[in-house]
Amino acid sequence: MSLLTPSDPLLDGLNPEQREAVEYRGPALLIVAGAGSGKTSVLTRRIASLIRGQEAWPSQILAITFTNKAAAEMRERAESMLGAATEGMWISTFHSSCVRILRREAENFGFTKNFTIYDSHDSRTLIKRIIKEHEADTYGLTVSGVSGKISRLKNELNDVESYARNASMSDPSERKFLEVYRTYTRALQSANAFDFDDLLAQTVFLFRAFPHVADVYRRKFRHILVDEYQDTNHAQYSLIHELTRETEDGLPGASLTVVGDSDQSIYAFRGADMRNIGEFERDFPGAKVVMLEQNYRSTQNILDAANGVISNNFDRKDKKLWTSIGGGEKIVGFTGYSAHDEAQFVVDEISALRAAGMDYNKMAVFYRTNAQTRALEEIFIRSALPYRILGGTKFYERAEIKDVLSYLVVIANPADTLAVRRILNVPKRGIGPATETQLQNYADQNEISLRESLRSADSLGFGPKVSGAISRLSSLLDEATALVELGSVGDVLAKLLEETSYTTLLRASRDAQDEARAENVDELLAVTKEFDKNNPDGTLIDFLTEVALVAAADDLDDASGTVSLMTLHTAKGLEYEAVFITGVEEELLPHRMSAGEPGGPAEERRLFYVGITRARQRLFISLAMSRAQFGQTNSALPSRYLQEIPAELMDWRQSPGNGAGFGSDGRGLSGSGRFGAGSGGYGRSGTSSESNGWGTTEGGWNSLEAAPRPKAEWANRITNKVRDNGDLELAAGDRIRHADFGDGSVSQVTGEGAKRVAHVKFDVAGAKKLLIKIAPIEKI
Repeated sequence: MSLLTPSDPLLDGLNPEQREAVEYRGPALLIVAGAGSGKTSVLTRRIASLIRGQEAWPSQILAITFTNKAAAEMRERAESMLGAATEGMWISTFHSSCVRILRREAENFGFTKNFTIYDSHDSRTLIKRIIKEHEADTYGLTVSGVSGKISRLKNELNDVESYARNASMSDPSERKFLEVYRTYTRALQSANAFDFDDLLAQTVFLFRAFPHVADVYRRKFRHILVDEYQDTNHAQYSLIHELTRETEDGLPGASLTVVGDSDQSIYAFRGADMRNIGEFERDFPGAKVVMLEQNYRSTQNILDAANGVISNNFDRKDKKLWTSIGGGEKIVGFTGYSAHDEAQFVVDEISALRAAGMDYNKMAVFYRTNAQTRALEEIFIRSALPYRILGGTKFYERAEIKDVLSYLVVIANPADTLAVRRILNVPKRGIGPATETQLQNYADQNEISLRESLRSADSLGFGPKVSGAISRLSSLLDEATALVELGSVGDVLAKLLEETSYTTLLRASRDAQDEARAENVDELLAVTKEFDKNNPDGTLIDFLTEVALVAAADDLDDASGTVSLMTLHTAKGLEYEAVFITGVEEELLPHRMSAGEPGGPAEERRLFYVGITRARQRLFISLAMSRAQFGQTNSALPSRYLQEIPAELMDWRQSPGNGAGFGSDGRGLSGSGRFGAGSGGYGRSGTSSESNGWGTTEGGWNSLEAAPRPKAEWANRITNKVRDNGDLELAAGDRIRHADFGDGSVSQVTGEGAKRVAHVKFDVAGAKKLLIKIAPIEKI
C-alpha cells in the first residue's frame, strides 16, 4: 500500500475503486477505465502520491500518453498538486519520449542528434520519387499501398532486412517492393532522417542492439504509467517491455501502471492490437486489476444505450457504466428521406439548442466517413450556422507551411535532400527539374549532399541566370545558418521570409487563397516568436521537433463559437454537451469494408460506443432512407447496432409526411417488428418491442408510429441543377448569389469562353472557384 493517510487531500473526492488504483503498490497494475470514469485524475493523483510519499524522485517517473494535448493536461494537473516538484518528470507521448532518447543516443547507429523527422506527407513524397525511379508502378505498386505497408512493417518491428529474409522472392511484385523499401531506408539514412514510425521502432532496436544503453533508461525510470493502453501497437508494446525488464545486474524492472478500455479500441487500422490489454495479466503474472465503472460525464440514459450496444461484443472484460447524475433526456432518433433531409434535422435541432442557451462549441456532429460532410456543410452554410470541420488539412500540413519549414530543416540538417529539393524553386527562381537532376548527379558522383552541391553551381555549366539563382540561395542558407548561432528561431525565419519575399509574392497575387496562405505564414512566424518566448534556451532543432510531434487532435480546442464536425475516430477523447451521430446505416456504420476484416464489425460497434459516450446531456442519432455514394443514390438500411439500444430509451422522429421511421413504442404499424425495414432487413420479425428484431415485410421501409415534433420546413432547399448562364459577364468587384453558397464578391475572372472561371470570396462559405457558364449564380 502507499504511504498516504486516509485523510490525505490527494484522496479527496475519489470513489473506492479510484482510491484503490491510486494507493496500490506493486509491480503491475491494470486500470480498466470506462468512458468518463476519471482516469486522468486517477493517473495524476497516483503520480502525485508517489512523489508526496517520497517513493520516487520526479526524474524516475515516465508517464506516456497518445496526444500532446493529453500530456499537457496531465502535466498541468500534476503541477497544480506538486508545483516545482514535477520538474524532471517525463510526461509525454510515445513519440516525444522516443525522440528525446534518440536525440541523445542516435549516434550509436550512424545518425546525428540533428536528424529530421518526416511526417506522412514527406514520406509519401520520397516514396513517390523512388517508385518512379524503380518503375515500380508497372508492378502495381502505388504510393499509398507502399507507404501503408512500410508503416505496418515498421510497427511490427520488421525492418527491411528482416522482411527480406521472410518475403516470397518468387513474386515479382514482392521483389520490387523490397527494392523500394530498401531504397527508402537508405534514403532516410542518407538524409539523416527518421520517419514517424522509425521513432518507435528505432528506439526498440537501439535498446536491443545496445543493452548498456537500455540499462541506462531501465535504471532511470522506476515507475512507468501508460494511458490508452488498448491503442498500443506491437512497437509500443515492445518498447514498454524493454523499459520494464530487470537491469543487467538484476535490479527489478520498473513498476508498470497501464490504463485502458478494450471497449474503446478503435485503431486496428493503425496497427493497434487489443490483445495487449487483453493479455496484460498473462504478460505480468500477479498484476492487480481495478475496474472504474462510475461515469462522471453522461446521463444514465446515454450510458444505458452505450452498455446495450457494447454488451454485444464478447472480446472484452465485462463492465457496466453507471452514474449518479440521473436519467436525463431520452435519446432522439431521426429517420430522413435523404442525407440532406437528415442534415436539415441536425441544423434545426442545433438551432433549437442554441435558442435554449447552449453555446455552439458545446455541440458536435459525428460521421463515419468524410464524404458525409457534403450534405451537412451545404445545409450549415445555407442556415448561416458557424461550424468547423476537425481533422481536415492540419496547419503544419499546408503547402505554404511545409515550404517555409523546409528552409528551417535545411539549415538544421543540411543532409536532408527532400527539404533541399522542396525549396530549390520555391519561390520560383528559375531552377527547373533538369537543373535539379544535374545538381543531384553532381552530388552523387562526388559523394556530397545536395546542399553542398549548390556551392559548386558556377562550375556546372549552367547559364548565368540559373547559376546566380543557385548561388544566391546557397548564400542565403549559409547566412541563416550563421544566424542560428546568434539569434532566435523567430529571427532566422524572419530573415528567410524577407530575403525570399515569400509572403510578399503571395500577397501580390490576385488569388484570394494566396492571401490566406500569406496569413498562415504570418501565423507560423508568430508561433516561432511564442516558442522563443517560452523557451529562452530552445534551439532550432527543439522547435522543429515540437512542430513534427504536433498530433491530429491537439488543436481541437480552437473551435470556440462553432459547431464541431468530425469523424467518429477524431471524436475519441473528446466530450460535448450535445452530440449528433449521423449516418447510422448499414455499409456506413458498420462500414462496408469491415465485413471482410477479422473482428471488423466488433470494432465498428466499439466506434459507435465511443461516439455515444462523448455526449454529456443530449444525444441524437440519425439515418437516411437513401444516400448518394460512389456517384449514385441507393436505398439505405438502418444499422444493425440500432436494435441493440433498449427501445424505452429512444424517442424516434421522422420527416413530416415521411411514412418511414421507427415506432416510439417499438411496434411498426404493419406489426412486423421493432424496426421498420424493407425486404432484406435484419433479424427476426415480431409483433412488439419484445421481439427486438427487424421488420422484413415487402415494399421497403414500413410505416411506423412516430413521436410528434415541431412543424418545420423540410423541403430540400439545395440546388443541384446545372444551369446555362450563356454569356453572363462578371468582373472583379461584382456581387453574386449562389444557390448553395449564398452571397459573395468576385475577386477575379480567369479563362476564356466556356472555360471562364470566377474566383469568389463568399461571405460565409469562403473562397471558391466557379465555372461561370454552368454555376447556379446570379448577379445581385
